[in-house]
Amino acid sequence: MLSAEGWMDVWLDEEKLLPGQDWDYEIDRALDKSDAVIVTLSTDSVSKEGYIQKELRFALDIALEKPEGTIFILPVRLEDCERPRRLRSIQGIDYFPSERRKSAYARLRRSLELRAKALGIVTDPAPSKPEPVSLSADVPEVSSKREIAHVVKHRSTMRFAPGGKIIYTFVGMEFVEVPAGNFIMGSSNQDEPREDEKSQQTVDIPYDYFMARYPITNAQYAAFMEVQGRKHPVSGWEKKRDHPVVNVSWNDAMAYCQWWNDLQRNELPSGVVLRLPTEAEWEKAARGTDGLIYPWGDTFDKNKCNTDEGGKNDTTPVGAYSPQGDSPYGAADMVGNVWEWTHSLFRRYPYKADDGREDESVSGYHVQRGGSYLGTDQLALAAARYRGDPGFLEFVGFRVVVAPSILSVESTSFP
Repeated sequence: MLSAEGWMDVWLDEEKLLPGQDWDYEIDRALDKSDAVIVTLSTDSVSKEGYIQKELRFALDIALEKPEGTIFILPVRLEDCERPRRLRSIQGIDYFPSERRKSAYARLRRSLELRAKALGIVTDPAPSKPEPVSLSADVPEVSSKREIAHVVKHRSTMRFAPGGKIIYTFVGMEFVEVPAGNFIMGSSNQDEPREDEKSQQTVDIPYDYFMARYPITNAQYAAFMEVQGRKHPVSGWEKKRDHPVVNVSWNDAMAYCQWWNDLQRNELPSGVVLRLPTEAEWEKAARGTDGLIYPWGDTFDKNKCNTDEGGKNDTTPVGAYSPQGDSPYGAADMVGNVWEWTHSLFRRYPYKADDGREDESVSGYHVQRGGSYLGTDQLALAAARYRGDPGFLEFVGFRVVVAPSILSVESTSFP
């Protein structure tokens, strides 16, 4: 956001360091030339050994050379974590929870403006919205289907959820890993499928990917709405912060992903993005490789999902039916609660990623998956599909996936 607002030059090591350069020399030189240093703190960063701590020591040593009262180091907590001892005497900024970000960012800018004024630098950075990044414009440079998993795992905190599944927290969002390989897609004849669920097929997804553990919540969507200057689609959402957002169109879900990718563009390698899942990615994450009828097995259970049979008559907080209703990979709320948009255009089977159904330039009805709190067990099948109508969004939300860009997915040459 600072770069987008026209500040002179924001130096980030992962972006500015080039292959072959010496870390100690380049980081020390960059810090020495910096007019201000923003130290972002998270639970992961304050406890991690290595260059994060070394960079902090470099910055603190330079700060000691500044005149008393100089604004130089600006600690910004991204999560509720303990500040390093040497930073405790410096006033910091909390960038959480999400509703505090706007005021926190305003305070951060004010500090930078004061620093610039002290240096005689004239600033007039006009606020601007980030330009959206096209999800199909990335040049695929992922050299291996395992590189996605390596990057996400390296930059995540990991924990074991009830039920033993590994949950990866990546940039403040929880994900589960879905390994590359074949799975059974669609319904068999003995399941008495609807016509659009035929015929059952084996589909190969040749890359690892990470499915969001939950649908996007009201609180997560609120940050996007604030940037857009738009009203939240859920009236009184503050009382349902951890419920899935609804009343979201396919275009708005796509725009959310574009916004996220712009903000986090340095977190993923080229060719990998956060986006809507294809319906194949969604279905595999929901049922695993063995063709389960429901995420938890082959028998419906109203106590494992929020459908009409449970009588809630409203959305429930994400994870309310976890772990008992989780998929084989640990994804929660894959059926019931809210319909979820997928990236795919609604077309008949067999599913083929390269037949045009993932073409973002083509308009049309897109596939919704998972059923909702008003749907019955027949709509909560992992294989159930719905022809998404842009005019009926009351029960429709979405979840996201970290995976190759659609350009890569459509390419038969992707490893």
